[in-house]
Amino acid sequence: MGLIEGVNKDSLDDNHDQDEHSESSESHEAVDESNSSEDEVDGGSVDGLDDNHDEYEHSESDQSHEAVDESDSSEDEVAPRNTIGDVPLEWYKDEKHIGYDITGKKIKKKERQDKLDSFLASADDSKNWRKIYDEYNDEEVELTKEETKLIRRLLKGKAPHAEFDPYADYVDWFKWDDAIHPLSNAPEPKRRFIPSKWESKKVVQYVRAIRKGWIKFDKPKEEPPFYLLWGDDSSSADRTKHLAYIPPPKPKLPGHEESYNPSLEYIPTQEEINSYQLMYEEDRPKFIPKRFTSLRSIPAYENAVKDSFERCLDLYLCPRVRKKRINIDPESLKPKLPSRKDLRPYPVTCYLEYKGHDDAVLSISVEPSGQWIASGSKDGTVRIWEVETGRCLKVWEIGEAVQHVAWNPLQELPILAVSAGPDVLILNAGFGNEEQQRKIKELLHIGTTTSSNDSDDLSDYLSWLQDEKHDCIRLRHYRTVSSIEWHRKGDYLSSVMPADILFPMVFLNLLTRESRAILIHQLSKKLTQRLPFKLHGLAVTSVFHPTRSIFFVATKKNVRVYDLLKQKLIKKLETQLREVSSIAVHPAGDNVIVGSKEGKLCWFDMDLSSKPYKTLKCHPKDITNVAFHRSYPLFASCSDDCTAYVFHGMVYADLNQNPLIVPLEILRGHKSSDGRGVLDCKFHPRQPWLFTAGADSSIKLFCH
Repeated sequence: MGLIEGVNKDSLDDNHDQDEHSESSESHEAVDESNSSEDEVDGGSVDGLDDNHDEYEHSESDQSHEAVDESDSSEDEVAPRNTIGDVPLEWYKDEKHIGYDITGKKIKKKERQDKLDSFLASADDSKNWRKIYDEYNDEEVELTKEETKLIRRLLKGKAPHAEFDPYADYVDWFKWDDAIHPLSNAPEPKRRFIPSKWESKKVVQYVRAIRKGWIKFDKPKEEPPFYLLWGDDSSSADRTKHLAYIPPPKPKLPGHEESYNPSLEYIPTQEEINSYQLMYEEDRPKFIPKRFTSLRSIPAYENAVKDSFERCLDLYLCPRVRKKRINIDPESLKPKLPSRKDLRPYPVTCYLEYKGHDDAVLSISVEPSGQWIASGSKDGTVRIWEVETGRCLKVWEIGEAVQHVAWNPLQELPILAVSAGPDVLILNAGFGNEEQQRKIKELLHIGTTTSSNDSDDLSDYLSWLQDEKHDCIRLRHYRTVSSIEWHRKGDYLSSVMPADILFPMVFLNLLTRESRAILIHQLSKKLTQRLPFKLHGLAVTSVFHPTRSIFFVATKKNVRVYDLLKQKLIKKLETQLREVSSIAVHPAGDNVIVGSKEGKLCWFDMDLSSKPYKTLKCHPKDITNVAFHRSYPLFASCSDDCTAYVFHGMVYADLNQNPLIVPLEILRGHKSSDGRGVLDCKFHPRQPWLFTAGADSSIKLFCH
């Protein structure tokens, strides 16, 4: 129809009349004879001319078919048409091109003729009236004879095809038989009813089945002639006119385990009995089944008197209240959460896998720019990978199982902290320009001791050594270092040692030896009383606040928050968990998530309370690590069940609005090895990607 809009009706009629007069007179006579009936119907000279042209279509059918074939063949030889996809044509109105070709290059528009040139061209070319401009494909299209005939008939309000007869004779299929109306609303007379023979046979079959007893009907219920003299517990409550009697709950009936001669499948082995002693008391089974040959060999139940006494206490001391049940739709109790499609992007599928380690990968760390990732394994190696390609760039042979790796948060200081056994190594990654490498080499070089005070009080806990093998600094602690964490400025490092002392933390300043010496002097003065803070319990991990001088220390039972400037305890977060395994701080600094070894994850809103805002039971096994994303509202947890859970955690600027927590995806792909699953997880600093390190010696990248 876009082609039809560009056709002028007057020019179409005039030019078409000229073509008609140019045809032979013999064809006109044949057309007049064949269309005599149509002239009578139309009754006008214009209509008669239209019908003559309709017959002219049939006389020129052979020529038109040849023209169509030629046009089809020419279209096949023409290059592919310009395409602009689903973009509106108005977008290219002021542009010099229209769409792109298959190679992605711009297709320039053809120069249009002005009105004077187009008028002169129409005067010179007799067939110029057939040409119209196609804006979508930027070309001039010449209409065929059949197309002009179709357009001419449409403009006159006729059917497109000449074969269609709009005035066909009406065929009346109804036999009137002296009836006024063709239809009747009278009901059918009963004499037309014909009984169904099939239904009569079916009734006979049912009667025969009832007589022979094949079909039996339900008998009415008869009330029993006897009843309980004293009544049961339920009826006694109905008969009394006083306070409602509530029957006591009946004790649980014994099962197969309480049998004196149970099956072998119910009898635990000695290893299972020993494992019961390691379980918590509430999880330990109350009764351990045993097998006896006869009833005479069964000893007296040692807790018989105790159980009877507790049962008596339950009967007359425990209050019983009758609760009325309310019929509530369970679906209405569920919180209304937003759709997961509205919370995209978030990691969904495994995009890349990094293989190269020979043993479990214990820790991973992503470089601040997001281009590199470092991994430490139980095989004693530290590897640096390229994120986008999975290429292993560098390998360090440490010699011991690498417990933790951490990139320096400053992009201009590409150094890597690695903890292996009691040592913490500060490695040079080798990135950056010559000026940065020169500063790093000066930073990682230790000369002679500047003063004897450096080793007064810290000599028992820490010693600075120069590692010639890896050309780095080796910090020798007195015990195994479990985790390390950088300060946001990249100049301080904290290390955690699971020791039986009050505060197993050591802060190290790495900018210059002089500032380090001053800081050690200051710390040594505080350590004259052995500790700057009092910490009750064993430290598990630690983390710095992302914006303020606040330090979080996670013990097995709670999380302590310290102010490093004032050197005092600010807040104590009560986790109510058995044992804390990991901790992460929101980039805004007001919310903290804590993972535990019982599969629970706690979200703390520090402005709200010191108790958990939400406790999520998501993993059946231990949670090994938790992590926040720097820019996206995402956080994740990984566990020994070989899965990683991704959550949406939106923190609002309005303090009156609580954080929104929505579970998004469960990421699978790692295999279990020695009872361990996913050991570490980290988010990409810029993209919504998640890295996971597993006990199957592989690292996986999950993308959106």
